Amino acid sequence: METPVVISIAGSDNSAGAGIQADLKTFTYFKVFGQTVVTCVVAEVPGRVAAIQPIDPKIVKEQLNLSLQYFPVRAMKTGMLYSAEIIRTVCDVIESLPTKSRPCLVVDPVMVASSGDLLLQPDAVALYRDRLIPLATIVTPNLHEASTLANRAVKNIEELEQVACSLAKQYQVAFLVKGGHLRGTEATDVLVIGTRIRRYSAPFQADLSTHGTGCALSAAVTASLALGNSMEEAIQAGKAFISHAIAESLRWETPGGPIAALRHW
Repeated sequence: METPVVISIAGSDNSAGAGIQADLKTFTYFKVFGQTVVTCVVAEVPGRVAAIQPIDPKIVKEQLNLSLQYFPVRAMKTGMLYSAEIIRTVCDVIESLPTKSRPCLVVDPVMVASSGDLLLQPDAVALYRDRLIPLATIVTPNLHEASTLANRAVKNIEELEQVACSLAKQYQVAFLVKGGHLRGTEATDVLVIGTRIRRYSAPFQADLSTHGTGCALSAAVTASLALGNSMEEAIQAGKAFISHAIAESLRWETPGGPIAALRHW
């Protein structure tokens, strides 16, 4: 089989723990050829987002169109899109593709950084609901993003599963709702495909603060789907990958205190 081509449509993280940099590392681990459509340039480190500069939507469109026209793209993922204009542009390009030949689309609805900083303008949420999510093969929100999309709070794994089922039914696409923010002894994610429900659990690393886990997991799922794996196989591979990346994370002692980053290899 020829090497699959995949695209990350996301922001640039100078610290390389999240965004397109993390996605490219993940794609390389899974032995697919990764390409990028840069939506924003973000000045950030774990725990702090200092500045965000969105890219002109016309440039976003040109990046995506060129990759789709010149390469046999099998799968794409969206990460940080930031603005309604950028979301609208990405949707326009995807909707222009013939339905039967569209690449798989993994939508990671990036809204808030681990630091609590907003990564999505408030007026853009409606476009996620109305245009982007209906185009997805699977959507991978974390606890807070799922709560925003469903307009309800989530306090435990049972409520998380209810929200996952509600969103999957509403949009008629698969949902993987990530439960790491529940802060239990295990990090449990819930996958809903139609009427099928499956939980994926791994030990929760309470003593570790990293960022980019959602980016890396969705990139792993994207790569695995491009390789021809089923949805369940892709989620299993993604969960194993991110659990290892967290458990084997890199750590440094700095004048500002300890800092950590995922190990993507």
